[in-house]
Amino acid sequence: MVVLSTPLSKISGMQTRFVSKLKKLGIETVGDLIFHFPVRYEDFSRVYTIEELSAGGEATITATVESIKSRHTWKRGLFLVEAELADETGTIRATWFNQPYIKNILQPGRVANFAGKVVASKSSGEIYLSNPTYELVSEHSYHETKHTARIVPVYSETRGLTSKGLRYLIQPLLKRIPELPELFSGEILEAEDIPEINAALQSVHFPETLDEALRAKRRFAFEDLFFLQLKNILERMKLAEKNAIKIPIDIPTIKALIETLPFELTLSQKKSLWEIFQDIEKPHPMNRLLQGDVGSGKTVIAGLVAHEVAREGYQTAFMAPTEILARQHYHTFIKLFPYYENGVALLTAGESRISYGRGLESITKKAALIKEIAMGKVKIIIGTHALIQKTVAFQNLAFVIVDEQHRFGVRQRAALEQDKEIVPHFLSMSATPIPRTLSLTLFGDLDLSLITELPKNRKSIITRIVLPEDRPRTHQFIRDEVKNGRQVFVICPRIEKPEESDNTEWRELQIRSVKEEYEKLSKTIFPDLKVGMLHGKMPAAEKQTVMRAFSENTIHILVATSVIEVGVDIPNATIMMIEGSERFGLAQLHQFRGRVGRGEHQSYCLLFTDSSAATTKTRLQSLVDAKNGFELAEKDLKIRGPGEFLGEAQTGMPDLAMNAIQNPDLVKHAREVAQTIVTADRTLKKHPLIHERLNEFAKGVHWE
Repeated sequence: MVVLSTPLSKISGMQTRFVSKLKKLGIETVGDLIFHFPVRYEDFSRVYTIEELSAGGEATITATVESIKSRHTWKRGLFLVEAELADETGTIRATWFNQPYIKNILQPGRVANFAGKVVASKSSGEIYLSNPTYELVSEHSYHETKHTARIVPVYSETRGLTSKGLRYLIQPLLKRIPELPELFSGEILEAEDIPEINAALQSVHFPETLDEALRAKRRFAFEDLFFLQLKNILERMKLAEKNAIKIPIDIPTIKALIETLPFELTLSQKKSLWEIFQDIEKPHPMNRLLQGDVGSGKTVIAGLVAHEVAREGYQTAFMAPTEILARQHYHTFIKLFPYYENGVALLTAGESRISYGRGLESITKKAALIKEIAMGKVKIIIGTHALIQKTVAFQNLAFVIVDEQHRFGVRQRAALEQDKEIVPHFLSMSATPIPRTLSLTLFGDLDLSLITELPKNRKSIITRIVLPEDRPRTHQFIRDEVKNGRQVFVICPRIEKPEESDNTEWRELQIRSVKEEYEKLSKTIFPDLKVGMLHGKMPAAEKQTVMRAFSENTIHILVATSVIEVGVDIPNATIMMIEGSERFGLAQLHQFRGRVGRGEHQSYCLLFTDSSAATTKTRLQSLVDAKNGFELAEKDLKIRGPGEFLGEAQTGMPDLAMNAIQNPDLVKHAREVAQTIVTADRTLKKHPLIHERLNEFAKGVHWE
């Protein structure tokens, strides 16, 4: 019996070559194949006569093969098959390139459907069918079609396996699998206007109309969103049952501390701070995401909360994804709170040190620092993954901050929750603004705080697209800025990872890119200036030396890869020059731009590009025009779609859910249905199919 879990290798008649090709698409079982949905549809449902055809359209005809021949073309290596097709209204030519086997299938006298593009010859004006899909049919009996004379599904493919091949494999399997149980009640199906699962499966692959296909896709998109929301709701409820340490807030102390800061907090900073304080006063763990642009002041908010937690005698762990960023946060803390005496520590793979305020700082051995942490003598510990090693134990951890949540996962967070009875309050910080609909879907288990303004008196960064002809004068502008005492970041072009390469080879390509740019700038373009280089393979001590030299302005121009954090706060750096800017996503370009404009001087982001494509100009212009990261994120989402925006490979999100999260109504309805079910049946005992499917769904999505 064929069921969803049956391996494709066990299906009779399934050729080994198909099994290996499907595996490349992540398809190994019948269920994987049945739920490999089309990415789009071609409408070949109307069957035309040859007489009715005109150039520029797509059509299906039913015709007899009158003659067929093959030959090599003048282009070496190309094999051309040409057939003369006829029906009662006329004749037309059809051509195929590099498919010599077609001559053996479409023999004279055979009747077939042909579906494809109708093209006019440039030389003669004669119309012909270019590379049409063909399907043998009988003149005398009904023949159910897969590839022609219908709405035809088009799938994501792999080399050697086309959509036609996938249709050939999927259609018979749909007839062999047993009827699937329906997850949703009739009331839900009717309210959402979505088909029952078995009808939806048939319609999503072989619909009678485009509307039928879209309704089927909507059903499966709704289902995926439902499970995303269900997971979020259950996570929230589970967390609400855990205990956390109540941190009472001393308002006069906090106000006095804020008065000592060298700048005034913005309104959204104050609002976010108050939301966090309200959360940590409760006996249940906070679970909050703090979003704001690069340079919007998230770290000071985290510092004020950590200060209050320490005042009550409890510890804070602050995790950053890189040593450079951890060191930046450490220096920010001791600069903003110079009189803090309860101990701020830095713990990374390559460094361990403690500051006791008033300039009292010491470099210490890692073992000694770990002992101090275990004894509770250090209240704020900033670091990297070094914080979650087995040797590190906290005495009374009450607050966890994770910077750039997407670089960490739930396992890392769980490692910090060493006491399973008392769970620390959790704050995730992200400088990657995400449109609100996406946030509610992806981070529905997190409360959201937004910092929507940059600090007061911060000058807007002037962003310019630099075309090849503008390079010389732009280089002169950079030289003039450096002569005036300013500094420059240079980000090297992003290098896409080759399909067959490993991470080592890819990193080598990135480093070579940096070295080549460094050589070009230091020897050819700016031989009179001091140029430095920074990349991921440099030893930690060497990176520190380079960054120290840059922060002290003994390096004028710093060339770096795109894959490491260059986030040290350098107020004197006023130019962010990005080579090959068209190769980066808008969010990443925005991140780079946020590394300048942190001081009193006017700053610039220069987007170097050699591309003349209109799409490149549109994308880069949206960065020039956007007032803030949230506005840019909305534009980026519209330009690229959610799959590219979020990175499907990183999130593991199902394709349909990925696209459906742009539909606020569908997201809202899915959440309402999930909430209704959980409210009535918290453990899902009355909904065993949903419970089982939720577990399967959770395994397939990277919740990190």
